[in-house]
Amino acid sequence: MPVVENDVALAPLTSFELGGSARFYTKVETEAALVDALRWARGRGVRTTILAGGTNVVVLDDGFDGLVVHMALRGLRVGAHGELTVQAGVPWEEVVDEAIARGWAGIECLTGIPGSAGATPIQNVGAYGQRVSDVITGVRVLRTDSLAFEELSPEACRFTYRDSRFKQHPGRWVVCAVEFRLQPKGPPTRTYPEVARAVSETATLDEVRKAVRSLRRRKSMLLDPGDPNHRSAGSFFLNPILPVAETDRLIERARSEGLVSSESEVPRYDTEDGRVKLAAGWLIEKAGFTKGWRHGRVGLSTKHALALVHHGGGTAAELLALADAVRTRVEERFGVRLEREPRLIG
Repeated sequence: MPVVENDVALAPLTSFELGGSARFYTKVETEAALVDALRWARGRGVRTTILAGGTNVVVLDDGFDGLVVHMALRGLRVGAHGELTVQAGVPWEEVVDEAIARGWAGIECLTGIPGSAGATPIQNVGAYGQRVSDVITGVRVLRTDSLAFEELSPEACRFTYRDSRFKQHPGRWVVCAVEFRLQPKGPPTRTYPEVARAVSETATLDEVRKAVRSLRRRKSMLLDPGDPNHRSAGSFFLNPILPVAETDRLIERARSEGLVSSESEVPRYDTEDGRVKLAAGWLIEKAGFTKGWRHGRVGLSTKHALALVHHGGGTAAELLALADAVRTRVEERFGVRLEREPRLIG
């Protein structure tokens, strides 16, 4: 029988520090406890939602009228050839710590990303030239319909840019553990221009990791209570991926309106499928929002226009209204619809 609490505030469990309470709340530390919690909710006809690190969610002001299951499954098993099997509740930075300490390459550029290991396949977390889908070999999940456990291959997870089968079908599975295969004594990744400029060609894994953390700190993308931008989910919008022709039209529009003088001033990255990824933060700034722009108790980070920030005392409604205003202005200016990254709970 799970230990279920009533009317638990959710704001302190999230990086935004916003939103209402859970009607019911339970913390689970084992797979058996997870199954018991879902059975408890099913038997009472109440909705469920999963909360882990709370760094990529926005809790609505009315809270959640159901059971919030707080994932606290902990455990990290190390194999002999670069394998790591990590339970969902392990903080992601601990996984990076383990890899760096062992000299295993593959996730050194994913340092500083807040949240838990179980969230990484859902979002297909990526940064600075690396993606978790490149090193995931399997995901252990619980099906919420049958309450049966399954082992999913990377192909079954259907990973794409910042997306996965789990994100496409929310609530169908609960991620319980993730299996990674890293490269012992492998070279660090230096494909991202900012990283390549920050370290030498002979840089170690730890040196690359420190460089990435420095880059993230300069953009207020590390969770630091002393940073005035810390009440945030990091990147609030996904970088849009467009066909080449559409990208060319956008760039020509920017040139004709005097936003840039040449094509090279527009941050763009070719994708594997022949399209182009644009920088959402650049679009936001060129649409008229500056870093540090503020509307009452919410605003944009002073370091990065892609991060929306809660300054304290605000509401989720204010934050989402700001997000809508940013998205509307970017769409009016460039014809590009930005997609929200954090998940809504409510």
